[in-house]
Amino acid sequence: MNFTNMTFFATAAFGLEGIVAAELKRLGMKNVQAEIGGARFTGAMADAFLCNLRLRCADRVLIILAEKDCRSFEELFQLVQTIPWEEIMPMDAKINVSGKCARSQLMSVRDCQSITKKAIIERLRQRTRRETFPETGTPYPIEVALHADVARITLDTSGEALNRRGYRTWNGEAPLRETLAAALVELSPWRPGMRLHDPCCGTGTLLIEAAFRQSHRAPGMKRIFACEHFSFFSREEAAAIRQEVWNDFKPDRLSGISGSDIDPKVLELAARHVRQAGLEGKIQLTNQDLRTLQLPDEEGVFLCNPPYGERLSDRKSCEKLYREMHLLKERHPGWSLCAISSDPAFERAYGKRANKKRRLYNGRLECEFLIYQ
Repeated sequence: MNFTNMTFFATAAFGLEGIVAAELKRLGMKNVQAEIGGARFTGAMADAFLCNLRLRCADRVLIILAEKDCRSFEELFQLVQTIPWEEIMPMDAKINVSGKCARSQLMSVRDCQSITKKAIIERLRQRTRRETFPETGTPYPIEVALHADVARITLDTSGEALNRRGYRTWNGEAPLRETLAAALVELSPWRPGMRLHDPCCGTGTLLIEAAFRQSHRAPGMKRIFACEHFSFFSREEAAAIRQEVWNDFKPDRLSGISGSDIDPKVLELAARHVRQAGLEGKIQLTNQDLRTLQLPDEEGVFLCNPPYGERLSDRKSCEKLYREMHLLKERHPGWSLCAISSDPAFERAYGKRANKKRRLYNGRLECEFLIYQ
């Protein structure tokens, strides 16, 4: 198998595929192409490792090992057997096969997983002349995914999803995935060097992701990835890339990022997360009511994830909050205001149509990201 020229797929939540493709291009990846569910690119294992470290909005980085139409279990078995597993994994590898199926003739995920693992073991038996495989070694996370009768066999280089940055220990009442928070920072009119404030900052995720971007701090800098244990990837090469990423982190560049919240207990968690992210003293947090918030700066960007009012009992209070956000914007005429919400009545309660809107998903909730410039 040619490990210097592989095809990878960076998975992404619906609506973020183009953002991830743009990230890959900025990182210098080749043959980048956005498609439903993510973006593919080509390169070596070093490229995949760098993407795991640096991508802000992607969920995982997968190696595409095989991809072909499969309408029967026999076709799937034969496809999996074409992959040179004996070159990819050692004989004691722990073979973890996950699966998903949608709009395909093969709709039993469990059967597809079973067929895939059976084909892997059969290939290893034929090529190594061994009968037993203890599976006591390094995990190799393999996925068989079928969509519209196309089977894609992948090896996950990430391990845990990339939103697991390592700094967040408690999510609060309205959790925002780190990857989505990073995307909102990217989609907003804010750019490093501008003033940024989150008036209902919760546990601080949006602020931390903005600070990561401003300081060139790679999101995956402090975590380990599955590919670092793969037999075909050099640990020395991984260490060199990681050191380059550490050297690029410049916390002294941080300024102008702040947040406030009416709940002091939530702010304690935000302060903890800021500290765990290595940004203590770099992000200003204050206990303040949005209704009386007044910032001295003439220009900036408000970026927030306000409560959505999913429960009927909360809806009226949320609509009142949206009106207060409009008043906040009017008190700061040189500022833009950006908010993500699943509430279809947000604009009506706010009292004005947004200049720009984009449909996104916060978990399974369909949301709109609204920008008032």
